[in-house]
This record gives sequence, C-alpha cells and structure tokens, in this order.
Amino acid sequence: MMPAHFNRHGKARVSVLIIDDSPAMLALLEGLLKFDYQIMAAHDGESGLQLAAALAQPDLILLDVVMPGLDGHEVCRRLKADPATRDIPVIFLTSMNHEADVQLGFELGAVDYVAKPISAPILRARIKTHLSTKFATDFIKGKNQFLVGEVSKRARELEAVQDVTILALASLAETRDNETGNHLRRTQHYVQVLAEHMQRHPRFSLQLTRKNIELIYKSAPLHDIGKVGIPDHILLKNGRLTPEEFAVMKTHTTLGREAIEHAEKQLNHTLPFLALAKEIALCHHEKWDGSGYPAGLAGTNIPIPARLMAVADVYDALISRRVYKPPMTHEQAVAIITAGRGTHFDPDVLDAFLDLNGEFAEIARRFGDEAPGGPPLDPGAVT
Repeated sequence: MMPAHFNRHGKARVSVLIIDDSPAMLALLEGLLKFDYQIMAAHDGESGLQLAAALAQPDLILLDVVMPGLDGHEVCRRLKADPATRDIPVIFLTSMNHEADVQLGFELGAVDYVAKPISAPILRARIKTHLSTKFATDFIKGKNQFLVGEVSKRARELEAVQDVTILALASLAETRDNETGNHLRRTQHYVQVLAEHMQRHPRFSLQLTRKNIELIYKSAPLHDIGKVGIPDHILLKNGRLTPEEFAVMKTHTTLGREAIEHAEKQLNHTLPFLALAKEIALCHHEKWDGSGYPAGLAGTNIPIPARLMAVADVYDALISRRVYKPPMTHEQAVAIITAGRGTHFDPDVLDAFLDLNGEFAEIARRFGDEAPGGPPLDPGAVT
C-alpha cells in the first residue's frame, strides 16, 4: 500500500479522479484503487471538468475516451488549456488502441495510455509512476518559486540599501555646503519629470528608457558629491567667491567623478546607476555652447543626464536663498533660464522645461525649505 501524502490542498491521501460513463467501470476502478487513494468519480466529461477545477483538485485523472457528449479527447484538451488544471497528469483508459489514437492522446497532453480491459497491476504501477513524477515536479516547482521569491526579496533589500547609500552620501555633501537640505530632493524630481517628458522626443527616446529614467532619478542626488573635497574656507564662504576660489570650486565636478570611480574600484564592479552618476557629477556644469566646465563640452557631446541636471540645478539655485542672494520668484527664474536657450541649455531640454515649468514650481513648493525665522519659501509666488 502506498504511504499517505499531504498534498498542496492539505488532503491526507492522494486523490484520483475517474471520468467514465460506464457505472460498471467506475465501480471496478474504485474497487481496485480505494484502499490506496481517495477516489473522486464523474460519469461524464462536464462533471469531470468541474471536479478537476474544484478547490480540492485531484492529483491524477483516469479518463475514458469514448463517452457521449464531451469525449475524452475534448476533456483532455480543455484540461490542458486551463492553467488551473493543466499540470494534473491524465491517463487515458480505452479500448481504442490503434497507433493513431495513442498518438492523439499524447499530443493532447496525456502522460500515459492504459488499454481496456484493465490489468490491475499495470494500472497501479502506471498510477504510482506518474504520481511520483508529479510529486517530484511539484517539489522542484515549489523550491523554484521559493528561490525566485528569495532572490526577489534580496534584490529589493539590495535596492533599498543602494538607495539609502546614495542619499547618505549625497546628504553628507549637503551638510558641508551652505545650500539647503531639500535641494537634493527637488533636483531629483525636476530631473525625473524632464526625463519622462523628453522620453517622447525622437532625439532622446532611445536613451531615456523607463529603466534609465529610474537610474537617473536615483543617481541625481550624487551630482554635487565632489563638494566633500572642497576646502571649508571656500565651500562655506559667506559671500561670493574670488576667481581663484571659483576655480577650486569648479573641481567638485572632477572630484565627484573620481569619488564614484573609487567606489566602483572598491566594489570591483561597475553598476549602471554609478555610470550615470559619473556623467551627471562630471558634466552638469557643461554648457550647450561649450563655455562650461570642466571639459568645455558642447552640444550633443554633453551626456543627456547632465543636460537635464543642468536645467534642474540652475532653476533650483535661482529660486533658493543663498548667503549672497535672496531667492528669486519662479517667474524670474524661468525668464533667466529661457535666455540661456541654445547657449547654456540644450534647446530641446529648455523647451521641455517651459512646458513643465508649472510642475517645477509645484515640486519646489512640495519640497520647500524653511526660510530663516519664517515660513517655508514659496518659489512660485508672484512678487
């Protein structure tokens, strides 16, 4: 006698569904198998399909071929077409033993073919073999699903650690700077809405895929990471920089790229988001006409993520309070940025900014900074 199993439905005994229009055959098969298996019986194809799809599904189906209404072939075809029942092994029971009939049964998805009149030892052996195969397959499938779930869980955990690390590094740079704390969050969201808008532009659609936009969004907070390498007397100066001091300040772009490259070497691995972070850190002060720094890149030689960040960074600098200037209104900032079309900024990116300038103002409001001794700044207010 076969030992009892607990299947995925919590049943203590393995179940076999018999579908046959002959009451005598149903009684015979039940008598042969009832001591080893829990028997489910159906006298036609329709009721057999209903039992097969029920919550307490059978572990194996014995299926007669010649039946009125739905014959065995059609029942098997429907079982295999339904995702809920396709994995239940089907053994045909029939006196139709021509080679073409056997071949058709296998083509429909049956696992075996037992000829009538039934030989009890052969039937028991075939059932046992196919149930063992099914249980092994179910076990492997369950293990695979568990492993897929674990891999997905670990991937989410690593992604969360990556996000926290990015923000921690970027926030470290912010704590040494006299810029405001929400600058990172605002520029990150400015870049995101710009990238999503530019995704529809034929010049940008190939590079601004959904995945790349996500990576740009995540890496944007590292655009000023190089400021950790700028001396305090320059970085924290309470006033405008001299030309010599500004020359030192400009090195934060190369320092940022070098810091990220150093992190990559420590990891001994190149990550896509770090590649974009290097582009943004190094090139977000380049200008469309080639007058920017550090390399004087011009036009399309400037990486797309850096062109997006250039608009985001300048807009946020203009609307934010600095030790050397009060915040500008949204309208003033838009006017200044518009004047840089084709000189400072990629014309297409600038046009997208103009389309989205209301969203920029909303982001600035949502992530506004507390003005010293007063309420949050309202960069969208008209003064």
